[in-house]
Amino acid sequence: MSHRTVETDPYPEPDRDPESGPPPGDDHAFFGHPKGLLTLSGLEVWERFSFLGMQAILVLFFADTVAHGGMGMSPGTAASVSAAYGTLVYLVSVAGGWLADRVLGSYRAVLWGGILIACGHYAMAVPTAAMTWVGLGLISAGTGLLKPNVASMVGKLYRTDDERRDAGFALYYMAINIGAFAGPLVTGWLGEHKGWHWGFSAAAVGMTFGIIQYVAGRRHLAGRKDAAEFALPRETLRATLTRITGVLIVTAALATVLALAGRLTIARFVDVLTALSVVAPVVYFVVMFRSPRVTPDERRRLRPYVVLFLASVVFNFILFQAYSTMMLLASTNARTEILGYTFPASWYASALGAFEVALAPVVAAVWARMGPRQPHASNKIAFGVILGGLSFLLMVVPTSGHSGDTYKMAAWWIVGSYLLLGLGDILLETSGMSATTKLAPAAFASQTMALWFLSLALANGIQAQVVKLYDQVSHPAYFGVNGAIAVAAGLAVIAAAPWLRRTMYPVH
Repeated sequence: MSHRTVETDPYPEPDRDPESGPPPGDDHAFFGHPKGLLTLSGLEVWERFSFLGMQAILVLFFADTVAHGGMGMSPGTAASVSAAYGTLVYLVSVAGGWLADRVLGSYRAVLWGGILIACGHYAMAVPTAAMTWVGLGLISAGTGLLKPNVASMVGKLYRTDDERRDAGFALYYMAINIGAFAGPLVTGWLGEHKGWHWGFSAAAVGMTFGIIQYVAGRRHLAGRKDAAEFALPRETLRATLTRITGVLIVTAALATVLALAGRLTIARFVDVLTALSVVAPVVYFVVMFRSPRVTPDERRRLRPYVVLFLASVVFNFILFQAYSTMMLLASTNARTEILGYTFPASWYASALGAFEVALAPVVAAVWARMGPRQPHASNKIAFGVILGGLSFLLMVVPTSGHSGDTYKMAAWWIVGSYLLLGLGDILLETSGMSATTKLAPAAFASQTMALWFLSLALANGIQAQVVKLYDQVSHPAYFGVNGAIAVAAGLAVIAAAPWLRRTMYPVH
C-alpha cells in the first residue's frame, strides 16, 4: 500500500521513497495489520523485557544494603535516583528523534539504540558501582535512540486516514507488554536468589535477542532505507556534529571536575535533570511553533497537542511510580506469599504487564468494532488519566490506620491498583502515540514522537522531587493527594473536549 494520502486530504503526508512503505502483500499479514508491526512489536517485547525487568529491581537495588549487594540508599533517595534515571532516558529521546530525522534514518537509529542498550545491561551485570553508572548512561543513550523511532516507524505502516491505526497501536502496546510482564519475573527471581547483577545480566541477554529479530525482519519495515528522510546537507551536518561533540566533551569534563571536587552530588544531579526536564519541552515547543518548516495548518494542530502533552505528564507521573514507590511499598508492606510460595516483591510489577497484555486486545477489538463511533482520542486520554489517579486513591484504603513497616496488606490491593493503572496506560499511550503521529509536522516526524517522550521525561523529573516525600509523610496522604490531582487533571481534559475535537483534525 502506498503511504501517500489521497489528493482530497487537506493535510497530505510528505513524499516518501517507495521503499518506505511495507512490501506488497504485507499490509494485512499480521492479524489484519502490516507484517512490519510484528517485527517492531517483537523488538519492543525484548526492549521492555530488559528495560522494565531492570527497572523493577533498580529501586530495590538502590535501597538494599551494601552488605547485601545494594547501594545503601534511603527509600526516598532510591526512588528519586531511579526517577532521575528515567528522566535522563526520555530527555535523550529528543536527540534520538533528531538523529533519525536528520542523520541516521529511523532504521539505523533503532538498530544503534538497541546495541547501546544491550551494552549498558552487560555493563550493569558487572558488580561494581562504577559499571552500574556506566551501564545506566549507555541504556539512557540507547533508549533515547530506540523508543521514539520505533513508535514513529509503527505510524509509518499506516495511512493517516486508516481506521486500523489506533487498533494497530493497541496491538503493538499489547505485544511490548509481554516483555513488561516477563521481565520482572526473570530479573526479580535472579535478583533475590542469585544477586542483583544476575538480574541485570538477564536484561542484557533479552535485548540481544531483540536486536537479532529486528535485523531479521528488516524487509517488512517502512522507513527502512539508510538515508535520513530530512537529511541535513553534508557541510551543515559536519559542522553541527562538530559543535555537538565539543559541547559533550566540555560537559563531561566539567561534570568530572565538579564530581571530584565534591560539588556534583547525586542530589544536585537529580535537581539538574529535573530542571532540564522542565526547560526541554518548553524550548522544543517554541522551536516547532516558530520553525519555517512547519505550515500554518500544522501549527494550528500543535496547540491542542500541548493539552495532550500535559495529560501524559500527569498520568506518567503516576505510572512510573509502579516501579519506584509502589515497589518500595510492596517490599515492606505487602504480602509476598501465595499458596505457601514466597515470591519476590518485584513480581508485583509483572501484574501491570499482564493486565496490559490481557486488556490491549480487548481495547483494540472494541475500537475496531466501534469504528468511527469510538470516543475521540482526547477522551480516551482523559479516561486514562482518571484511571491512573484512581489507582493511587485505591491505595489510601489499605494504608490508612497504619504506620511504619509492620503491617502487611493483602496482595490484591496492589494487584487492583495495577489493574486500573494498566487499563489507563492502554487508553492513554496508544491514543497519545497514534495522535502524535497524526499531528506531527512533516519536518519533525520523529522529533514530535520524541516530544511525546519528553512528557515522560517531565513526569519523571517531577517524580524525582515528589518521591523524596515518600518516607517523610504518611502513605495515605502521599497516595491520596497525588491520586486526587490526577483525577482532577483528567476531568479538566474532558471539559476541554469540545475545543479539542474542533482543533485536532485529522485525529478522531
